[in-house]
Order: sequence, then structure tokens, then C-alpha cells
Amino acid sequence: MTASHIFEVFLKAEGKSEFRHAGSLGAADREMALLLARECYSRRGEGHEIWVVRRDDIGVADTRDLSANFVKPHRMNDGKRVAEHRRSQREDE
Repeated sequence: MTASHIFEVFLKAEGKSEFRHAGSLGAADREMALLLARECYSRRGEGHEIWVVRRDDIGVADTRDLSANFVKPHRMNDGKRVAEHRRSQREDE
């Protein structure tokens, strides 16, 4: 019996659209994964291009690597501080 691998399937519509995750499937190798992906995810012409990627080959970032991106208070501006600053500038004139 052949070992099965999990593949992630990505589809791209015709034109300049991006690839989108369509789903996952189990297959013995890449060729079988492409065949199954065509049958399962593009039978009605949903995709113009298709990618299959072994799940084992996908790199996953550690959450500690991403935590630095969460602390950015300058991006959480509701406009109150700017409005207060402009109001004080008008009052000083």
C-alpha cells in the first residue's frame, strides 16, 4: 500500500486574480494530487490554473515571530488626538 500525503489545493481564476485556497486532499504523489484536484475542485471550470502543495512543504511561522507586528499603536488612530491638536492650534492663533 502506498503512503498518502496531504496536499493543499489552490485555484486561480483567469486574469489577474490571485490564487485562493480551495481545500485539501490526500494523494500518493503530486501527479495523483493534480488529477484529484482537477476532479474535485475544478469540474465546473472554477479555476484557470491550479496548484497542489504538500502540506509538509509549507512553512509555518512561529507566533513569537509575528507578535511584534501586533504592537503598533500608531495604526490604531481614531483621529481624536489629531482633532485635539488642530483645535489647540486654532485656539492659539
